Amino acid sequence: MRIISGANKGKKLFQPDSKFTRPLRDMVKESLFNLLNHSNKFEIDIKNSNVLDLFAGSGSFGLECISRGASNVYFFEKEENILKILKKNIDLITNKNNHKIFALDVFKFFKSKKIIDKKFDIIFIDPPFKELKIIELILDIKKKEIIQKEGIIIIHRPKKDTLEMNKNFHILEERNYGVSRIFFVSFFINSTAG
Repeated sequence: MRIISGANKGKKLFQPDSKFTRPLRDMVKESLFNLLNHSNKFEIDIKNSNVLDLFAGSGSFGLECISRGASNVYFFEKEENILKILKKNIDLITNKNNHKIFALDVFKFFKSKKIIDKKFDIIFIDPPFKELKIIELILDIKKKEIIQKEGIIIIHRPKKDTLEMNKNFHILEERNYGVSRIFFVSFFINSTAG
């Protein structure tokens, strides 16, 4: 696992030795960032953007954004042993002053009255594949009003996932990679939702 492009291109990242994490594979990450850069379905400029990386794990997604010039990346990761790996990976990069780490449970945080001091252009949600409360989480995030008007949410799920994303959100793009499915969605509820 490595940083693909930008100021820290080629840096190899540490990976947690844990059955509870599922690192974002380089091939999937490269395709994801190609879509962010070149799709005509959304207008996202990673450079100077604010990024929220939920269930950050080793930080692969957020660190890629930092390498490509993101203004700020906020990482959420609650597992202590994985946090150590995330911090080691942050220490590898050259431009490490534009991030914050929240050692908190994502679900509890977004149910609480706690606030974040940024509005985000990109929110990346990559929970364990067994996690089922994704729609509920996104609705809780929406209530906090922390995404820019043109911002997008990227959700990494198993290809066999039975979540009906299209009934709750406007899907801008959907791609399958091996056992993974990536959703790019806008943060307004589809008017046809029941």
